[in-house]
Amino acid sequence: MSTLRRHGSRIAITLLPLLLALAHATGAWPLSAFERLDRLIYDIRLRATMPRTLDPRVVIVDVDDASLAREGQWPWPRDKMAGLATELFDRQQVAVVGFDVMFLEPDRSSGLERLRALARGPLKDMPGLAPEVERLAPSLDHDATFAQALQGRRVALGYYFNHTQPPRAKGQLPAAPLIALSAFPAGGTYGTTWNGFGASLPALAQAVPVAGFVNMLVGANGDGVIRGVPLVARYQGDQAQPGYYESLGLAVYRLANGAPAVRPAFASDGAAPRLESLRLDRLRIPVDQSASMQVPFRGPGGVQGGSFRYVSAADVLEGKLAPGELKDRIVLVGATAPGLQDLRATPVDAAFPGVEVHANVVSGLLDHRLLSVPDYAPGYEVLTVLVAGVLLAFGLSLLSAPRALLLAVGTMVGLAGLNLWLYVAHGLVLPLASALAMAALAFAINMSWGYFVESHARRGLVRLFGTYVPPQLVDEMMVHPDRYSMRAESKPMTVLFCDMRDFTRLSEQMAPAELQAFLNTVFSRLTDVISAHRGTVDKYMGDCVMAFWGAPIDTPDHATLAVQAALDMAQAVHDINRIHRESGRPQISVGIGINSGVMSVGDMGSTARRSYTVVGDAVNLASRLEGLSGHYGMEIVASGATRALAQNHVWQELDSVRVKGKAQVVVVFTPLAARTPETIEQTRQLLARWSDVLAAYRRQDWAVGRSLLAPLLASDTKKVLYQLYAQRLASMALRPQDPDWDGATRFETK
Repeated sequence: MSTLRRHGSRIAITLLPLLLALAHATGAWPLSAFERLDRLIYDIRLRATMPRTLDPRVVIVDVDDASLAREGQWPWPRDKMAGLATELFDRQQVAVVGFDVMFLEPDRSSGLERLRALARGPLKDMPGLAPEVERLAPSLDHDATFAQALQGRRVALGYYFNHTQPPRAKGQLPAAPLIALSAFPAGGTYGTTWNGFGASLPALAQAVPVAGFVNMLVGANGDGVIRGVPLVARYQGDQAQPGYYESLGLAVYRLANGAPAVRPAFASDGAAPRLESLRLDRLRIPVDQSASMQVPFRGPGGVQGGSFRYVSAADVLEGKLAPGELKDRIVLVGATAPGLQDLRATPVDAAFPGVEVHANVVSGLLDHRLLSVPDYAPGYEVLTVLVAGVLLAFGLSLLSAPRALLLAVGTMVGLAGLNLWLYVAHGLVLPLASALAMAALAFAINMSWGYFVESHARRGLVRLFGTYVPPQLVDEMMVHPDRYSMRAESKPMTVLFCDMRDFTRLSEQMAPAELQAFLNTVFSRLTDVISAHRGTVDKYMGDCVMAFWGAPIDTPDHATLAVQAALDMAQAVHDINRIHRESGRPQISVGIGINSGVMSVGDMGSTARRSYTVVGDAVNLASRLEGLSGHYGMEIVASGATRALAQNHVWQELDSVRVKGKAQVVVVFTPLAARTPETIEQTRQLLARWSDVLAAYRRQDWAVGRSLLAPLLASDTKKVLYQLYAQRLASMALRPQDPDWDGATRFETK
């Protein structure tokens, strides 16, 4: 109890994010940031769990660019559409065809109306013209030809709803709505409501058994991304029978499954029942109040997406498919040609074919692979936020920092894991953003309170003894303090310079306070890595950190520790960048230079200011090597001396160089983070090939060098090192051989 009282303030302040998350979850104070994060989580989760397999039951006949080039501009004459329908049903023997294209206007491409006008006007006195025109009329009425091709077939035509003042209607809707208005409770708002439409010509509408609207609620989530589509929509006008009409996807599914009746199901929710689902025999389709289902995307869209087979409409018209190749398939006719503007933004792709959205709906209904936002989602959100928030408020305040971190990470992983399991195993779409954000904020606030308030005295002691060396080394030194002094001495050591690239550009994008916080975050992370590997941070120089190994405590494996620290520092920067990408902050890159040799170390400086530091030629070389990292496109550049002392790492030789201020040639390397026997072996094979490239380069055998480099460059076209040597070899091949050339590259700048 005394422990709780001592940490009472810390527990109370950690509960603030819990209150914020509860206000959002209960609807008392909805936060758009949490809603955006939930949408992002939904999209990531959807992409991560898509089956990414081909559904052979659904085929898309695609009016693509190739079809337009071969068959002419859109819209095509209806006699051509009749030929398409005839080919699909008679020769290919498909099961169902759904048209995600509109037939709103009469087809005048045959010239029949013009002939009739001539027969009635300027040429009315020509004997036999008018009867001949009427005799030819049936063959020139392309709409009638198309209607005849559709007659008696299992076809669903597409149309759209609109809402205008005054209402506008064109074409003809199905004779009766799918669901009567009386099937829905009076006084409630269910589905989207429209007062107009654009539908197929009456002759075509009357020739087919069903039609479905193609509307998608683009603005439903405020970001223009289609995550759900309405299955039924309410028409409230005077140009057709009022009621609830079905979507194209639902119409096609019903045609393929015996046209089962559809009835709405409701859940009691206060005064008015809430629309819960649509029932088709034993199939239950979860929907929201707009009667929309979440689209169960199978995978990436388009011809190369692999979710559905795409067949060019021109190939169908030209009879290029084998007879019966599409037998018993469900066919959707739609357009992916960019000029026809049927590309939609979805969680899967920013330009996703609209016809494939309908295909995913049909596929999901066939598989019963349906997603549901249950009515208890708000209660689930409140419960998870409350349990996690209370756990973190007490746990973070009472545990040590490492255990508190594990608790915070474990809580967030547990929340995400439970959410993902419910999604994958039961198709439940449940909120997660508020709980995750609460956990992250609670951890940040709790750790900040502990750092700035409760650890003030302890930090003062650490600063006193840890000015030059990590706390763990201070603890070791305090066991035998008589062994250590600040007196200068020369000894073998390893020094490391880590510089932040493009820091000037970065600093120009940030306010001073933000830049300060940014540098503190980065340097704190890098310092933790250095300390974890028993290194001593010498100093921070603007955007550069300098560290050394081997003093004040003798460390025989100083080179190995420094190299491993450099690898972990590079990984830490990658981790920071991942967090920055998620939060929209700028990313960073670093260059690291390492050298080993004899250096002078001790307390150096003036009477006014002194520091425990290292100096010497070996230190200067490490600084020069750091400057070379960007030239070779590497994060880490080390000298041959360091490589010789750190043999347990895998190394790739980069070059032989002469840096500014040194006449002696220095061979430079970079360590590779190969961690498993398989990757180590693969890396060794790559290094063997790379060694042959360097050997050919140094003996000025440019042609052989380029030949050896080509497969390496092809396997990793973005690797700067390979690009650099490709440029060198190409350039050197234009010059005569130099008998005095030793293969070294000279650098005149620091």
